[in-house]
Amino acid sequence: MLNFDSNHYPYTSRRSAVYARRGMVATSQPLAAQAGLEVLQAGGNAIDAAIAAAAALTVVEPTANGIGGDAFALIWHQGKLHGLNASGAAPLAISIAKLNAAGHQSMPKYGALPVTVPGAPGAWASMAERLGSLPLARSMAGAITLAQEGYPLSPVVAFAWQQAHKLFRGEFKDAHFQPWFDTFSIDGRAPRAGEIWRSQGHADTLRTIAADGAASFYRGALAEKTEAFVRAAGGYLDAADLAAYQPQWVDPVSCNYRGYDVWEIPPNGHGLVALLALNILKGFEFDQRDSLQTYHRQIEAIKLAYADGLAHIADSGHMRVSVRDLLSDAYADERRKLVGARAALPLAGQPSRGGTVYLSTVDDQGNMVSFIQSNYMGFGSGLVVPGTGIALHNRGNNFTLDAAHPNCLAPGKRPYHTIIPGFLTKDGEAVGPFGVMGAFMQPQGHVQMVMNTVDFGLNPQASLDAPRWEWENGNQVSIEHGTAEHLLRGLRGLGHEAAWSANQLGFGRGQIIWRDSRGVLCGGTEPRTDGCVAAW
Repeated sequence: MLNFDSNHYPYTSRRSAVYARRGMVATSQPLAAQAGLEVLQAGGNAIDAAIAAAAALTVVEPTANGIGGDAFALIWHQGKLHGLNASGAAPLAISIAKLNAAGHQSMPKYGALPVTVPGAPGAWASMAERLGSLPLARSMAGAITLAQEGYPLSPVVAFAWQQAHKLFRGEFKDAHFQPWFDTFSIDGRAPRAGEIWRSQGHADTLRTIAADGAASFYRGALAEKTEAFVRAAGGYLDAADLAAYQPQWVDPVSCNYRGYDVWEIPPNGHGLVALLALNILKGFEFDQRDSLQTYHRQIEAIKLAYADGLAHIADSGHMRVSVRDLLSDAYADERRKLVGARAALPLAGQPSRGGTVYLSTVDDQGNMVSFIQSNYMGFGSGLVVPGTGIALHNRGNNFTLDAAHPNCLAPGKRPYHTIIPGFLTKDGEAVGPFGVMGAFMQPQGHVQMVMNTVDFGLNPQASLDAPRWEWENGNQVSIEHGTAEHLLRGLRGLGHEAAWSANQLGFGRGQIIWRDSRGVLCGGTEPRTDGCVAAW
């Protein structure tokens, strides 16, 4: 098991690793972390704390998630790892033919057409019912108070809010987008850092979800309001789609990386991409994190993994190759041979047939939760159900309108999904939850976090502090400032189209909690956002 030297910090950081024994909550927002910790201290378990933090994040970080988004979770409970897929499907009334007839050759980004069934409220209710120890109303009380009474915006959220407000002012001319401005503006502008924002509608909706276990959201008055608004905006989501929704408890998938089992949710999520890359990388030896060879091999492995992921990942019933075959050692050996001395443009293989928030919680009973929820692109579709605070996501944008592709749009089908929680075990024992939010950065962040821990021995905070890279497309790679310049030059010399990136939100935002060999909890939180580890 892991053991960390608390004085080893090879990267510049504003933060230290946090150590505790009884419980820990790591989120991208201090107020959400505090909401989770309060639930732990009130007798709740890690599942209750995750619900508390997740509900609070819809209030204090609406720039990346909301009541109308999706969620996934990996939950270690009483010695067993459970997976929860709370992503929603496309409306039953939608089709490729209808979108083509309306002039669409690809899925729109904004508006009613990319809205799929939201799964986040169902996730909270299902987690509480199956594995929680407190009533849902108790776990969500902190979030309701934050929405009702308001809170001062943190700096990074304020920046993202201002960017979204500027974008939406230019993009959204239709009257159906006005409720977004009514909900998320103050005097016609985005709220500023330190300024109080509150939403009575958001509070009322959270209170209803807490009281009836999301029944009204899917089968009552809230569902009726959502249907009426989406239909008026030209979409296809209706009350029947909402009423039919149930989150799915699933068996997580894994690969073994140097003695550690790395766990992900199976498709339709793309955690499989991280496992494919790690399967390739485990055949190499690495002695230094910040070496040209390490960067080159990591990037080439993620490119190969994404080539497979983008070609094959879809809703589980629509995949044409099996997860088992993709994760086989034989297939990894075949793909590893394609990692050469220079950058290459990868193609998908054919194995033998056979805007997001992330949080981690741990309690004193040994339960652990890796949880992620998202509206996809920042605030999502730009549609807010009037008077409810329900910002509807635009996850359907991930569908393709190519009918020959396994991820093509179809009624009742879930899209390829980018949000992925991660979990690490060793010898059947939990090490802990980890994740790096940020759309297509997520599997890349998972690979870098696992290797930072397993190969290079970094503690959670140092692992998150380390400079990151992100493969974009083809041979294009974004390099975060803080990376040694000789690595950028070296990558270019190997054929990578490497460039510095000044996008402060572009390299993902992570949280990690590991239990070390002494049974002590060690947590790290993202230095690129307003994150916080709350512990006792």
